[in-house]
Amino acid sequence: MAVLILCSSSMCCSNINYSSALIDGSKLYALSHCSGSLGGRKVGTLKVFPCGSTVYLKNYRKKQVGFCGFMMRTPNEVVTVKGKPKKVLSSDEVFIILKSSLDPDSAFSYFKSVARMPFVVHTNETCNHMLEVLSVHCRVEDMAFVFDLMQKQIIKRDLDTYLTIFKGLFIRGGIRQAPFGLEKMKKAGFILNAYSYNGLIHLLLQSGFCREALEVYRRMVSEGYKPSLKAYSALMVALGKRRDTVSVMGLLKEMESLGLRPNVYTYTICIRVLGRAGKINEAHRILKRMDDEGCRADVVTYTVLIDALCNVGKLDDAKELFSKMKASSHKPDQVTYITLLDKFSDCGDLDTVKFFWKEMEADGYAPDVVTFTILADAFCKLGKVDEAFDLLHVMRKQGVTPNLHTYNALIGGLLRENRLDEASELFISLKSLGIEPTAFTYVLFIDYYGKSGDSNKALETFEKMNSIGIVPDIVACNSSLYSLAEEGRLGEAKAIFNGLKNIGLAPDSVTYNMMMKCFSKVGQIDEAIKLLSEMSENRCEPDVILVNSLIDALYKADRVDEAWQMFSRMKDMKIVPSVVTYNTLLSGLGKEGQVQKSIHLIESMLEHGCPPNTITFNTFLHCLCKNDEVDFALDVLYKMTTMNCSPDVLTYNTIIYGFIKENRVDDAIWIFHQMKKLLYPDSITLCTLLPGVVKDGRLEDAFKISVEFAYQSGIHTNRSFWKDLMGRILIEAGVDKAIMLGEKLVCNRICQDDAVLIPLIKVLCKHKKALVAQDLFTRCTKKLGIIPTSEAYNSLICGLLENGLTEMAFDLFKETKNAGCAQDVFTYNLLLDAHGKSGKIDELFELYEDMLHRGFKPNSVTHNIVISSLVKSNKLDKAVDMYYDLVSDDFSPTPCTYGPLIDGLLKSGRLEEAQKFFDEMVEYGCKPNCAIYNILIYGFGKMGDVETACELFKRMVKEGIRPDLKSYTVLMDCLCMVGRVDDALHYFEELKLTGLDPDLFSYNLIINGLGKSQRVEEAFSLFDEMRSRGLSPDLYTYNSLILNLGIVGMVEKAGMMFEELQRIGLEPNVFTYNALIRGYSMAGNPDRAYAVYKKMMVGGCSPNKGTFAQLPNQS
Repeated sequence: MAVLILCSSSMCCSNINYSSALIDGSKLYALSHCSGSLGGRKVGTLKVFPCGSTVYLKNYRKKQVGFCGFMMRTPNEVVTVKGKPKKVLSSDEVFIILKSSLDPDSAFSYFKSVARMPFVVHTNETCNHMLEVLSVHCRVEDMAFVFDLMQKQIIKRDLDTYLTIFKGLFIRGGIRQAPFGLEKMKKAGFILNAYSYNGLIHLLLQSGFCREALEVYRRMVSEGYKPSLKAYSALMVALGKRRDTVSVMGLLKEMESLGLRPNVYTYTICIRVLGRAGKINEAHRILKRMDDEGCRADVVTYTVLIDALCNVGKLDDAKELFSKMKASSHKPDQVTYITLLDKFSDCGDLDTVKFFWKEMEADGYAPDVVTFTILADAFCKLGKVDEAFDLLHVMRKQGVTPNLHTYNALIGGLLRENRLDEASELFISLKSLGIEPTAFTYVLFIDYYGKSGDSNKALETFEKMNSIGIVPDIVACNSSLYSLAEEGRLGEAKAIFNGLKNIGLAPDSVTYNMMMKCFSKVGQIDEAIKLLSEMSENRCEPDVILVNSLIDALYKADRVDEAWQMFSRMKDMKIVPSVVTYNTLLSGLGKEGQVQKSIHLIESMLEHGCPPNTITFNTFLHCLCKNDEVDFALDVLYKMTTMNCSPDVLTYNTIIYGFIKENRVDDAIWIFHQMKKLLYPDSITLCTLLPGVVKDGRLEDAFKISVEFAYQSGIHTNRSFWKDLMGRILIEAGVDKAIMLGEKLVCNRICQDDAVLIPLIKVLCKHKKALVAQDLFTRCTKKLGIIPTSEAYNSLICGLLENGLTEMAFDLFKETKNAGCAQDVFTYNLLLDAHGKSGKIDELFELYEDMLHRGFKPNSVTHNIVISSLVKSNKLDKAVDMYYDLVSDDFSPTPCTYGPLIDGLLKSGRLEEAQKFFDEMVEYGCKPNCAIYNILIYGFGKMGDVETACELFKRMVKEGIRPDLKSYTVLMDCLCMVGRVDDALHYFEELKLTGLDPDLFSYNLIINGLGKSQRVEEAFSLFDEMRSRGLSPDLYTYNSLILNLGIVGMVEKAGMMFEELQRIGLEPNVFTYNALIRGYSMAGNPDRAYAVYKKMMVGGCSPNKGTFAQLPNQS
C-alpha cells in the first residue's frame, strides 16, 4: 500500500471531500473540493514528501495545503483522513466502496483498515456484506474475525448475519438450526459473547422458534453467561403464548439463581401467563411475592390480573382487586376500566358495569366511544335496547361521536328483539350519518335470517354484500363452511378457509369447528388437531362437543398424553366437561389398564357435579374386568341401582366377560342366569360366554345354552350369528372343540346350513391346514347333509390357493362345476387371479371365456385382474386395448383399473400416455387415491422428471388426499436421486409433522442422500434420531455411512462404524468391505486397505470386481 502524508501549513485554500474516492487500478477518480475539481482526471503515482513540500503529479504540479491526512492506495484505492478533517468517510460510503470491490482480498484489507479508523464506524450493513463475500470464498477464519469485530464494536448481529455464517459453515435449515449451528461456529472460531447470545435468542423468538431459543438459552447459561432480563422476559412471553406455565416459572427460578432480580415487567409477564392458564392462585402468589420483595406492582400488573380473574369467572375477586387498586397508589387507568366494563358487560352484570362507569368518571377518565359502545352493547344483551339508544343522546351531549361499532351493537340488539324493521331503518340511515357499513354489519342480518330459517333472505344479503365490494365476513363464510363440512367437501372448504385468512380475517371458533368437522369426515384427524392448536394461538374457544370428539380421536390415535392435555385445557378454555368427556377418558384409561386413575376420574365426576350414567358404569366395568378386577366390578354392579342407574345387557355382558377372562366359568354361568331374570341375553352374550364354556370342555352346557337361545322369543339365529359364534369359539377353544360343538349343532338341526362350517374352513386354511379343511368340508357335506353355498366353496378354494395347492383348488372347481353346485363371479375371480399371478395368460383367457359362456357377468374386479395380469406379462398394449374396449361399454373403471396401466406405461417410458390415463380418471368419475399418486410420483421421478413428481404430490394434498408413508418415501427417493437433498429433507421433516412415523427405509434414504452430498454430520444426526425412535439401523445404513465417510476423508470414523455394526450382530457384506477399502485407499493408507481385504477373505466374504478396483497399486 502506498501512503502519501500530507501535512498542514499556515493557511487553508482547499477543502477536499474524500467521501467519493473511487479508483480503477492505480488511478484515482472523482476527488472533489470546494474551490475546484479534478473531476475524473487521472492522478499519477503518489510520492511521499516532507511537511509543506510540493506534491508532484504526472505532468502536473500543484501546491496542496490546509490539511493533514494520509492517502491509501490499494487495488481499489481510497482517500481517508488521519486527524480530524471537516468531513469524514460515512458508513454508507464505506458500504458503496466495499460493494464495488470485486476482489475479496482487497475488500477485506479495506474493511480492516476502516475498522482501525477512529472516526469511521462499520455498520451491520458493511459487516454483513463482508461476511457474504468471505462466505462465498469459504474464508471461515476471516468471517470469524468480522463477527468478533461486530461483537467488540457492538454492531448489531441480525438474522442475515447468522444466516450468512451458517451458509459459510454449510449449515442447512435456516435460523432454526441455531442450536446445532452454534457448535459448528464454536469449532470454527466464532465465540459468542453474552450480547450475541441475547440477540440470537430474540431472533429465534421473532421467527417463532421457541424451543430452539430455549436450547440456545441453555447453552448460554452452561457457558457461564448471564442472560439479560430482556431475554428472560422475551422467553417468558413466548412460552406464555403456548401456555407452558411450568417452563415460565422454571425460567423465573433460574434467573434468580444467576443473581438476576426480576423486575415488575418480569413478574407481570408471569401473572399474565398464569392467569391465561387459569392458575389464579399461583398468579396471586406472584403478586404477594412482589410485595414481599419490595417490587411494587404497577397498574399494568393489576389490570392483567383483573383480566385473568374475569376470564375464569372470578368476578368477585376481580372487584376486590379493583378496590385494592383504588386504595393503593396505583390507581386504575382507562385500560383497567375498559377491561372491567367489557368483562362485566359480557356476563350481563349491568349494575356492576354502571358502578365501574361512575368510578371511571370520578377518577377523571371521560367516557369515550369505546366505553360508550361497551355500555350500549351491555344494554342490548340484556334486552334493554331503548336504554342503549338513550346513550346516543348522552354521547352527543358529551361530544362523543358514535362509530360503526356503536351502531352495530344497536342493530344487533334490535335484531335479538326481533325488531327487524327498526334494525333495517337504522342500517339505511348509516350512510346519511357518514358511516359505511362493513361485512360485520351485513352479517348481523345474515345471522338473523339464518336463525329465523329464512335461508333465501340470508343468501340474498350475502350476495348484496359481495356485489358492493365488501369482503365476506367470518359468519358469512361459516355458513358456507357448514354445508361443505356436512358433505365432506374438503377441497372447497379449504379454499374458503384459506381465502378467509388471505383477506386478513381471523377464523373464529365456529370457522375452526366447521373445518375440524370437515377434516374428520375425510379421516384427517391430524389436520383437525393442528387447527385446534391454531385456535389456541388465536384465542378461539371450541365447544365441548368438538373437544370431546378430538379427545376421542387422540386416544384412538394412541396420543394419550395429548388427549389428557386437551382435557386439562378444557378449564382454561372455560368448557365444562360433560358426561361424554368423562366416558371418553374412562374408555382410554381402560385400554391402558389404569384402574386407579379410572376410580379417581369417577370420583372427580361426582365432585364436579356430573353424575355418571349407564355408559359410564359400563365403561368403568369394562376397565375393571379387562384388568382382572371382576370382583370389584361385581360390587360396582350392585351399587349402580343405588345411584338411580339401571344395568343393561352390556353391563351383564361385561361382567360375564370378566369371569370368562379369569376362567371362572361357573361364576360366568351364574351371572348369565341372574341376567335372564331381568333381561334377555343377546348374541354378544353368547359370543362372550360360550367360547369359555367350550374351552373348559363343557360341551353339553354350551349346547344347552345355544338351544335355549335359538328358541328364545324374538330371537332369529341367522347365518351371521352362527358364523360369529363359531369364529369366537375357534379363537378361544381351538379347532377340535369347535368342530365337536359344530357337528353337534348340525346333527341336532339347531344350525342347518354351512354357517358353522365356513369359519372352521377359514381358520384351518389360515393356519396352513387346508387339507384338514377339505376333509372337514367333505365330511359335513357328504355325511351330515349340509348343502354348501358358494361362500363355503369359495372359502375352501381360496384357502387351497393360498396354501399353494393350486391343482386341488382347480379340481374342486371342476367338481362343483360338474355337479352343478353353486358358483359365482367371486369363484372365477379367485382362479383368474391365480392364473395371472403365475403368468398363465392363455389359461386365464380360457377361464375368462368359460365364465362368459356360463352366463356369469364379469365385475370390475374381474376386469382389473385381467388388465393387471396382462401388464405383468408384458402385454401392455393388449391391456390398454382391453381397457378402451371396456370403457366404450358400461364398464366403470376404478383406481385398481388405472393403477397397473399407469404403472406399466411409466415403466415403459410412455409418460404422456400415463398422464392421459390419469386425466381420464376424473372424466370417468374415478377419483385418484393415494396409491395412484404414489405410482405417478415414482414413475415420473424415476424418469428424471422430479418437478412433475413434486407437483403431483402438492396436487394430491390440495385435493384432500392424505399422503402415506410410501408417498413421502417415493418422493424423497426421487429427490435424492437428482441431488436435491434439501428438498428431500424438507419432506422428511414434513412427514414427521403429519403424525406418520418414518420407517427404516425412509431414514436410510435421507441418510444416504446427505452422505452423498458430503453432509455427514447431518446424516449422523438423523442416524442418532433414528435410534432414539427405536429403529435399529441395518447393514444398508452402515454401508452408506462407511462409504460416504470414506469419501469425505473421515476414514477413522468409518472404521469405527465398521466395528460398531459387528458389535450389534450385523455381518459385513462385500459392499461393506469395498466401502472401507475405498476409504483407506483414498486416504493414502494402502496398508489399512489391504488389512481390511485380508479380514474380508478370512471372514469368508468373497470379493467382487469392485473390491479389486478399490485396492491401491493394482498396476
